[in-house]
Parts: sequence; structure tokens; C-alpha cells
Amino acid sequence: MTDRPDISFVIPVRDDAERLRQCLASIRAADYPSERVEVVVVDNGSRDESRDVALQAGALVIDAPGRRVAEMRNLGARASSGRVLGFVDADHVLAKGWIAVAVAVVDVAHRIGGAGSMCLAPANGTWVQRAYDRLRGRQSGRAQTDWLGAGNMAVARSAFDEVHGFDTTLETCEDVDLCKRLRAAGYVLLSDDRLVNVHLGDPATLGELFRSELWRGRSNLAVSFRPPVTARELPSAIIPIVHLGGVAMAALSPLVGGAAGVATACVALAPVALTPVARALRMGTRGPESGARQMINNAAVAFVYDMARALALVAFAHHGVRRR
Repeated sequence: MTDRPDISFVIPVRDDAERLRQCLASIRAADYPSERVEVVVVDNGSRDESRDVALQAGALVIDAPGRRVAEMRNLGARASSGRVLGFVDADHVLAKGWIAVAVAVVDVAHRIGGAGSMCLAPANGTWVQRAYDRLRGRQSGRAQTDWLGAGNMAVARSAFDEVHGFDTTLETCEDVDLCKRLRAAGYVLLSDDRLVNVHLGDPATLGELFRSELWRGRSNLAVSFRPPVTARELPSAIIPIVHLGGVAMAALSPLVGGAAGVATACVALAPVALTPVARALRMGTRGPESGARQMINNAAVAFVYDMARALALVAFAHHGVRRR
């Protein structure tokens, strides 16, 4: 046994008391010695009972009103002392074996700087949440990856400190940027499906999905072209640019007039229509649900996702949508 915890969880929160309660309960219920687990909750000026929930659960609470999520994560990391940093969000619930897997997999001696996995939708989720889960996908087994989401990420403290933590100038995509810098420093990132994490906050309606991705996509372009850039990362940056350009061109097509204007609009909107269809077909291979109705659901979710990501290049969205 050691005085230093094996893992320190860093959990940012604002006005999300009930889901934070479930998140903390899942950490306490883990199959792992509680004295080797530390929890730091960073509160962004909550007006509900989030702070009290964290204190009652025995967490260290840091007050950080008005801070970006990257700043909140860095503050929590600096205040903690675990060998491994567990970055999860307040609306996530972890499986009982999560901590044991994270502590065992992250190994600086073998240059494994971080591990994680795509989150799962709530078991009783809406059709939008189920389709969004298929859009997100989930890799089986354990494999090297380019990116880990900060809602379900374990990072070696020494590696995190070496790259100076999250970039606090970013509004979103701070996890993408951190992973790029970890890889540039020579660390390997692993996707491991044993790190099961349910995201209770997955958008439940198409409107919530649109607003959520409009916010998430704000820093996408700025981060996507930061080195190192891989071929797998490029579509997430190029597709929103193509779609935004297509919508703009279609909007201007009446100026051309006549058949030429119609042709211009059709050509401009072709990628906007075809990309969600391609996504929907791929989503159809994931999960037990199938059929025409499911394909329509998949296409609707994919279309809203793509439009939100495209408009995020020029529109402003507030983080408050995600907090609710």
C-alpha cells in the first residue's frame, strides 16, 4: 500500500448534481481499493447542489467559476496526486472494472501515455441517443488510436505534465489537442473496450444534438490541422468545410438563375445529402437494430450532426446547452 493514490479522478461540473451523484457512486462502487482512489471535483459556479454532492462523497472540491473546461481539468490535475489521471465528466457512469483496467493499461515505462474508449448511450435512451451511439461507434478489444475523449480518458500523470496539460486557449476539442501532443512526444494511446463508460448526457433529441455539436465543433478546425496530422483525422475537418461551402453556394445559386442556377444548387448540395447517407449505411452495420425506419433515424442524426459541425465554423454556441 502507498500513501500516493494510484488514480486521481478529475471531474468538471456545473449545475449537474444528480448525474454527478451517479458518477461519484460508480467510482465508489468500483472493484478497487478506495484508499488508492482520489476524486477532485472542479465546480464552475454551480447554483444547484453539485458542490454539496461532491463534498458529501468525500471529494476534494475546487471552485472555478467562469473557467473553460480545459482550465478546469488542469486545475483539478494540479490539485491531485495520483500516478494516473482519470478524466471523466459529471454525467458519466463507469463500470466496476474501469479503475483496475485504467491503472493496469497506462504504463509510461512502455510509452503508453493514455487509454480510453468511446462512451455508450444510456440503456433506456431515446432513438436519437441510440442512433448517435451508432454514429460514434466503438472499437472492439484493445488497439492503438489517435484520439481519446476527455469524458472517458486515463492519462499517465508524468506524460500529462510533460506536454503541459490541456491547452486553455481552446473552447472545445481540448482532448483532441492533448492527444496530438502526447503522440508527438512519443506516447502511444490505446482504445480499450473494457473501459466501459455510459454517457447519461448524450443528446436526447435532434435539437439537443444540433446545439451540442454546434458547441463541440467550435475549435475543431483550429485543432484538426495541428501536427501530427493523420489521414484518419482529416475528414472531421474537411467535411464541415465542404458542407458549409455547399450550403453557401446553394444559397447564392438564385443569383445565377434559370437551369444553371438549379444545377449549381444541386451540385453544391450533393455532398450535404450524400455524406449523411454514407454515414447512415455505416451506422446500419453497428448494433442489432435494422430496417427502413432505423435507416431513416440514422440518416436524420447524421444530417443534423454534419450540419451542426459545418455551421460551428461560423456560428457561436454557448456551453450552457451541454450543462442542461
